Amino acid sequence: MIHYHGTPLGGTAVDASRFYKNRHAMVSFAHQDDMAIVAETCQSFALDNGAFTFWKQGGGIVDVQSYLMWLRIWEKHPAFDWALIPDIIDGEESDNDRLIDEWDFPKDKSVPVWHLHESLGRLQLLAHRWPRVALGSSGDFKTPSSDAWEKRMEVVMHTICDPNGCPITRLHGLRMMSPIIINRFPFSSADSTNAVRNSLFEQRFGMYPPASRWQRATVIADRIEAVYSPATWDRDSQFEFEFWAESPND
Repeated sequence: MIHYHGTPLGGTAVDASRFYKNRHAMVSFAHQDDMAIVAETCQSFALDNGAFTFWKQGGGIVDVQSYLMWLRIWEKHPAFDWALIPDIIDGEESDNDRLIDEWDFPKDKSVPVWHLHESLGRLQLLAHRWPRVALGSSGDFKTPSSDAWEKRMEVVMHTICDPNGCPITRLHGLRMMSPIIINRFPFSSADSTNAVRNSLFEQRFGMYPPASRWQRATVIADRIEAVYSPATWDRDSQFEFEFWAESPND
């Protein structure tokens, strides 16, 4: 499993370089601050269309052509993995299908988003047509780890996995990199801004917090990366991991 850490970290370029070195990162089109540093220091990176940021800001949508221009700059970089196809988080399925149909970027480097409030039929279609599908929390299931979200994800796993519990396509968990989540679901990759966000809060580290933000982010990232997704889905699996909870904004 690949752990993609969200950006930006903040602070100096030197601090950011120390944190990102040899890790995997996801850079949002809406927050490109650390893009050059990520490209120089990370093992690999994925690019996010910024839909979550626009959604939080009141329902704005991705400027597809500007996003494509940005992708063209980075698509030949040896560390570039893939990019999310533009999506509308609380949009109609027809709107998101249209964005996929009009998408002009290599298929093997593109990942569509299926939102948890959408139909399971759409999930199955995407899974059979694309080598990787990203799962995004939305609607009544917008908060990862909530009771409603947990129940929906169980239905999703039964839909997307074969009788042996193997996903029929690679799955990416958007904002789903909490250890308590990734330990349960058979993700190929996941992302969150957990490390960069929680590194702001020294009080979460007890009496002897690391002195700098990049060091605190490193502590969090190392603990996250110590947990991997299972190879198959097991509905009876139980796991408890005491950690900082993901914020709905992460």
